[in-house]
Amino acid sequence: MKGPLFYSKILLFGEYGIIKDSKGLSIPYNFYNGALKRDENPSKEALSSNESLKRFATYLKGLDTKLVVFNTNKLQEDVDAGMYFDSSIPQGYGVGSSGALVAAIYDKYASDKITVLENLTREKLLKLKTIFSEMESFFHGKSSGLDPLNSYLSLPILINSKDNIEATGIPSQKAEGKGAVFLLDSGIVGETAPMVSIFMESMKNEGFRSMLKDQFIKHTDACVDDFLKGDMKSLFKNTKQLSKVVLNNFKPMIPAQFHELWKKGLDTNDYYLKLCGSGGGGYILGFTENIDIAREALKGQKLEVVYNF
Repeated sequence: MKGPLFYSKILLFGEYGIIKDSKGLSIPYNFYNGALKRDENPSKEALSSNESLKRFATYLKGLDTKLVVFNTNKLQEDVDAGMYFDSSIPQGYGVGSSGALVAAIYDKYASDKITVLENLTREKLLKLKTIFSEMESFFHGKSSGLDPLNSYLSLPILINSKDNIEATGIPSQKAEGKGAVFLLDSGIVGETAPMVSIFMESMKNEGFRSMLKDQFIKHTDACVDDFLKGDMKSLFKNTKQLSKVVLNNFKPMIPAQFHELWKKGLDTNDYYLKLCGSGGGGYILGFTENIDIAREALKGQKLEVVYNF
């Protein structure tokens, strides 16, 4: 048994902001993927994944049947037979490891499911997002449902606001382009829940709230618009501002050993860094107008290009 592949995702813009209704842009990242599987001789990882799936199956039985109905008998049967999620997606790296699993389970076991092939109206997208949010809350305590949505549809998703999302097209990549979006590996596993708690705690502070609205969300929205229009000159201007706001106001979310590198990018304009997901570890997202210069400036770091323009 081997199910279809579900891919990782990258939230290019919108981390934290989308909690407070900023725009966001999420794209599939096909470098990592996962699928439901069964093996005769399961590895240690497979057994551990199977244990987690057992708990998840129990959790899904408690979901509101008005929202979604699962074939829980079949799911239980498969889990008891040793099914697990075989995934290359690193956990705690901000690229949607639990999102891909949620998408795979919905795809295989949801009755009357919304499929990728039908006309995806805003209502259907929001319904899927709500279902996925409920499902993924098992892993994170509170989930927007966007990661599984991205993984399930394998399409870029534009978030205009909480109740307004749409599948979108993004400018096609230029293979020989010097401009690039890249991932930096912090070498640390990040935990989503504690980072979100820090953010929610900061939101009680009026100064932080107004910074979020007047600076963070303003620049995030501008970056999304620039990226979709392909206005790279404006994109880099706004990404620099966003990177600066994050360094000044989201320090706990940036691993300590990256504070200097973050600042160096802002001082030299060789690259700009931003959070990838909730931060605290995992990947850091980078933007550069010249990938060769960025590689040189970040020598010794593990760098993966995800998009060229």
